[in-house]
Amino acid sequence: MNLSRYMTEATVKLEMATEIEPLEEGASKVRWQQQVKEKVLDELISVLEAGNRVGNRTKLLIDYVNREKKATTGIGHGIAIPHIRSMQAKEFMMGFGRSTVGYDFDSLDQQPAHLFFIMAAPPYDDNFYLKAFKSLSEMLQFESVREELMQVNSPGEVIRIVRSFE
Repeated sequence: MNLSRYMTEATVKLEMATEIEPLEEGASKVRWQQQVKEKVLDELISVLEAGNRVGNRTKLLIDYVNREKKATTGIGHGIAIPHIRSMQAKEFMMGFGRSTVGYDFDSLDQQPAHLFFIMAAPPYDDNFYLKAFKSLSEMLQFESVREELMQVNSPGEVIRIVRSFE
């Protein structure tokens, strides 16, 4: 699947800048995780906006937050793939963000997420959307790919890695 064609250097962020307040003693961990996710998703939507295919940004963020409430997209091994079908996606779009420190994204393995591939598609684009998710998941199952993505120094290298699995 030709996923790299949906990425540009502008839709790749090599170091995410979202700052997270530590969990305060006695505070709700669930509420704190939701706030972390919302902040991270907000930054990732900024990455998608660079592709000029986002409708209403606020509504898109709400769609992602609601999707995360249903089930986490933190799949483990330091990876999160936030993905939705939304009226706010003019066409299929994909972006990448990396965090060397990682974020608590309620991952299945309870480990911080460092590599984020964010995807959105229009509601009618179910078949392609599912194929894209499957292709991305298959690529990220390899530890060598995850390590390489953590080491890259340019957005073009991220796109090259994705292209190498097409």
